Order: sequence, then structure tokens, then C-alpha cells
Amino acid sequence: MPHDEMVTPHLVDDRLRRPERIVVVGAGYIGLPTAAGFADVGYDVVCVDTNSEKVARLAAGQVELHEPNLQELVRTGLRTRRLSFSRDLVAAVSAASIVFVCVPTPQGDDGAADLSFVESVVRTAAAALRPGAIVVTRSTVPAGTATRLADIINRRDVHVASNPEFLREGSAVRDFFNPDRILIGATEPAVRRRLAELYAVFGAPVIVTDIITAELTKHAANAFLATRLSFVNSMANICEAAGADVHEMMRVVGLDPRIGSRFMSAGPGWGGSCLPKDTRALAYLARQLGEPFAQLESTVESNERQFDRVVRRLAEQFGGSIAGRRIAVWGLAFKAGTNDLRDSPAVAVCRRLLVAGAEVCAHDPAVSAAAAESIGVGYADTSIGACFAADALVVLTEWPEFADVEPSRVAATMSGRVVFDTRNVLNADIWTSAGFVVLSVGRGSPDPITTSTAASAA
Repeated sequence: MPHDEMVTPHLVDDRLRRPERIVVVGAGYIGLPTAAGFADVGYDVVCVDTNSEKVARLAAGQVELHEPNLQELVRTGLRTRRLSFSRDLVAAVSAASIVFVCVPTPQGDDGAADLSFVESVVRTAAAALRPGAIVVTRSTVPAGTATRLADIINRRDVHVASNPEFLREGSAVRDFFNPDRILIGATEPAVRRRLAELYAVFGAPVIVTDIITAELTKHAANAFLATRLSFVNSMANICEAAGADVHEMMRVVGLDPRIGSRFMSAGPGWGGSCLPKDTRALAYLARQLGEPFAQLESTVESNERQFDRVVRRLAEQFGGSIAGRRIAVWGLAFKAGTNDLRDSPAVAVCRRLLVAGAEVCAHDPAVSAAAAESIGVGYADTSIGACFAADALVVLTEWPEFADVEPSRVAATMSGRVVFDTRNVLNADIWTSAGFVVLSVGRGSPDPITTSTAASAA
């Protein structure tokens, strides 16, 4: 498979089937693409999950995750019988040579990762593991986790290693087959060799380190990206106050080869299943080690302020209060291309709108009505439907189809004329010509509180 051309799943000749027998524990955003991907390149894979309904659906080839090509990949694995699903962890690991742990590591209030799911998997599997088996943490875990797991397993004939994932939601299948790097943390040479050989088919650089370095690297990567995004959002706020354009600015800044152009988009704040959790987890670890990371603490705090800022700027259009106002929202997922609401900036803003007394009706192409209602907002099947009798429209996820909606249709549906495009996906000139007051992020539309405070100080 060419390193840069994987778009759809492919079949591997039976002669290329490999001797390792793999178990992937967890059929979520990381586990399922991992299991289906390894099956597609010729390994025998069992994916284990405790949710019986999910296992039944997956065994029937039904994938509920909004992930391009994933359902086709799963169905291919089922058809070739290289991929199967089970709830029986003990039976699955008893025949496995490599076990990937891909279960959640949710965050506590203090930022610490909750390892109870990971530890429960290892405790359950420990006695059933085959001699020579490798238990690999693919979930994002704090430094030192492998040592804890080795103590729980307490067997000299079983190995523990780290293989952090770098899969992006919305492109997880593509990222699995076209990784820009493979990171393996292991101690024993034989374990390093076996895991490196597992990924040899992809032709990507394989970096082998000690386990703690591997565990810490994933947190460092995501914390760096979060810090970068907070910097861009802070510059956007400065641009608004100064009358500059942050998008032009960052386009130029990104041309510097030392910086690059990715993760340079201003918005309502950053979020998702990884960046917030990993940033807070690294900050927590730094405090525990006696090396507090003030920059990361500030990064998290500034992101929370960015959510508040969206609501504050919208409220200023209504005399400082949106209590009793009907607000249409386009987008709930944390980014386009996924239906994941975990730590979504859109959800964070919606909750603040509700606290401010607004009535919220949302539409997202990939999010169900039940999911929307679970966060307390109304739901519409279409973008136009969400705008019915709305005083304002707020765009919170960068779904490209929002750019194709006719402003005249929105105007005929809404009662107000305020549009706040926090993702800058709409053509502001066209919407302004249609009679809307268009607010954007980072384009010379000052935050009234910041501006008035500065004026008073002067």
C-alpha cells in the first residue's frame, strides 16, 4: 500500500497472513480502527468489548462511529474471517500473542487519568495470558503505567509495552494505514523486534524508546498542540481589538518552515477527546513530580475564557443579555467529520448559552437528536430548521455544508439578523449583503468588554 494514497480498505493475499494473533480490548474510536486495520493487513484479530449490544452490532457489520471507511473495513474483516468480536476477554487473550489495551482513561476533577478500566482489563486477563504474550497500552496513559500493569500481571513470562496511538477522529482509518510515525516503548529486545515487525507493512518510521518516554510523548504532543491553538486564539482576540485579520496573519506566520501551517485556525476554543484530557493530565503529572507546568495551566484557563468570550460577544448584540433569546446553533461535534461530543467546544458554548438563559436549538449532520437532548439543547433535522424564529445563529463546528446554505433561506426563517460564525466557514460578505450582522473570530470585531475596559483605562 503506498504510504500516502490509502483511501479505502484493501485485501491482503492469504499467503501474507502473519503469525501473531492479536486481541484488541475496546471497540471505540481507537480500538475499532486498530482491530479492523490489523485484520485488513493479514492478522487474525479478536476485538473484545463489554457492551453486548455493541458487540452484536459489530458482529453484524454495523458501525455506529462516524468514521469514513470504518464500516467497510469491519465488514471486510468479517467476510475474510480475520476479524471477530467477543465479550469474553479471558477466552480471547488465552489464544493471543499480543493484546492491545484500547479502553477509556477518563479524567478526574484534578486532571489525573482514571486507570480503572485499564487495570481491570489487565487483572482479568493476567492469569489467562499465554507465556510470551505482550500486553500493549494503546490508550493514552500517564508515565509509569506500564510498571503498574507489570506489577498487576506479576508474571515473568508476560511482557508489557507501550504503543501510543496518533489517530485523528474523522480520519482514523487513513491515519492507521498512513502513519507519519510509529512509537513503541519496550524494554526487551525481542518485544521491540516483534512490535516493530507488526508495523513493518506500513513503511512508516518506527521509533523505539524506553516505555516511560513513549508514555509521556503522547501527552507532550497533544499539550503542545493545545498550547499552539490557545496562542492562535489569543492572537485572534488581539486582532479583533486592533482591527487586524488573524487568518491572513497566521497564513503568513505558517509559511515559516520552523512553524508550519497546521493547527493555526482560530475558533471558539479547542476540545475533543484528547487535547483537553492530555493537557490537564500532563499538568497534573508535572505538579505530582514537583515541576509545575505554569504554561499548560494557563493554556487550559485561556481556553475556558475563550468559551465565555463567545457568549459574551453574542450577548452584547442584545444589550448585554441573551436571557429569553432563541439561539440557533450549527454544529455540536468537536470538529467536522465526527459525531464525538466529548469535550466539544460547541457543547461548552451551548452549556454557557443555557446558563445565560437562552433557548438553544441545534443541528449537526452527524449528531443524533438524543445526543443533542442529552446536553439540554433542542434539535432540528436540518440547518434551516434550527433557525426557526431564532434571534441569532451561532456556527460552532466547521462542517463544510454550512457554507452552502443560502442566507436568504435563513433570513426567511429567523426573527433576528445576528450571525456569529466562530469557525469562519461562511462568506461574511454574502451574509452581510443578505442583511445579517456577521460576527467572526479574529477579524476586527472587538470584544466589547475588553475594548470598553481599555478605553476607560485610557
